[in-house]
Amino acid sequence: METVFSSATASISKLISFTVLLFLLFSCSTFTPTDAYDALDPTGNITIKWDVISWTPDGYVAVVTMYNFQQYRHIQSPGWTLGWTWAKKEVIWSMMGGQTTEQGDCSKYKGNPPHCCKKDPTVVDLLPGTPYNQQIANCCKGGVLNSWVQDPANAASSFQVSVGAAGTTNRTVRVPRNFTLKAPGPGYTCGPAKIVKPTKFITADKRRITQAMMTWNVTCTYSQFLAQKTPTCCVSLSSFYNNTIVSCPTCACGCNNATDPGSCVSEKSSHLASAVRSPGKSTNAPLLQCTSHMCPVRIHWHVKLNYKEYWRVKVTITNFNYAMNYSQWNLVVQHPNFDNLTQLFSFNYKPLTPYAGLNDTAMLWGLKFYNDFLNEAGPLGNVQSELLFRKDASTFTFEKGWAFPRRIYFNGDNCVMPPPDAYPWLPNTGFRPVISLLQPIMTILASCVFLWAYM
Repeated sequence: METVFSSATASISKLISFTVLLFLLFSCSTFTPTDAYDALDPTGNITIKWDVISWTPDGYVAVVTMYNFQQYRHIQSPGWTLGWTWAKKEVIWSMMGGQTTEQGDCSKYKGNPPHCCKKDPTVVDLLPGTPYNQQIANCCKGGVLNSWVQDPANAASSFQVSVGAAGTTNRTVRVPRNFTLKAPGPGYTCGPAKIVKPTKFITADKRRITQAMMTWNVTCTYSQFLAQKTPTCCVSLSSFYNNTIVSCPTCACGCNNATDPGSCVSEKSSHLASAVRSPGKSTNAPLLQCTSHMCPVRIHWHVKLNYKEYWRVKVTITNFNYAMNYSQWNLVVQHPNFDNLTQLFSFNYKPLTPYAGLNDTAMLWGLKFYNDFLNEAGPLGNVQSELLFRKDASTFTFEKGWAFPRRIYFNGDNCVMPPPDAYPWLPNTGFRPVISLLQPIMTILASCVFLWAYM
């Protein structure tokens, strides 16, 4: 019996050792995460629905609609770009509510050529003010697609396409492949088209239901790691009980390149006006104000006042990009006291509950026609509001940085937070341990050296 027990104990010890070695191996390796899972919006995606509504002599007419089911991430100007690859030799005879960026080679067609003959067409939305005879419902917004929570009435975008040289029955039609969605840059990854039950449509008088001849869906998910190489925002902190202002981490979104004078512009530069109006600048290329963090946007969280039963926070969003303004901006803030939020003074608010029974995440955005527009860098390039929280005696404290947010998103992108050991602490708290940020790295390096010696 003892022999069996000793053998089992030895086997368990070997299994534990092997698990630890595997963990150390993974710790020593470096990788770039590109997954699109968002813990605060686990089911968020953009769904493209392709409805074949009628047949033509050589193909079909379809309505393509993009639904933004993301709670707080939207597509702003200059808008979305949708592409795909035809399965056969299809062409686009005509479009309404959208247009392709190129016509392609249509030389083999006599008389009236098709709208597009490319194997891989790219479609963009039409601009506001398009003539009514070229519009359909949910079109012509310049490619802007608002988030589901912030503006559900404008969270969909549609266009109509007449496809030729295609199948004329459900059995002969082939779904397009390799869907791509740019907003306007990279970030979205689209899956394959899947044929689903035909969409049903209700007439205006709600007395008749029709349905599409055929429907397929494409799901696109967002990854911040694919969208840009560096973060787009950072967070700074301060409080009434400590004179320390915790700035954004240095080089949080990149570093000021001293060898490249065009990497940023000083706020006091005499050439600022000419740099902003430079015609050679791309509309999407950032023109940042020179800062230590080099982030386009900074969110400042200031613990302002302490009352007997309440406490107050001031939130300020500052734009450091001279070439970009943000309409319909939003913040997502994670803090345990949002369950007791009492009043906001100039922001809209909606609780986000990605997990049942846990109300610690809030979505904030500006009031329409008041502060929903964040201007480009300069004296007017900021918006701010104050939040009043009721104290919960069982959880409330100012100690150990509890009053500061755990995570902040701006327009759906995760912002860089200061290191926890830099947070403003209460005065007269005695010895404050200094935690080196290099300690975990040194521990892993030491483990790696030990592992290689062991192997």
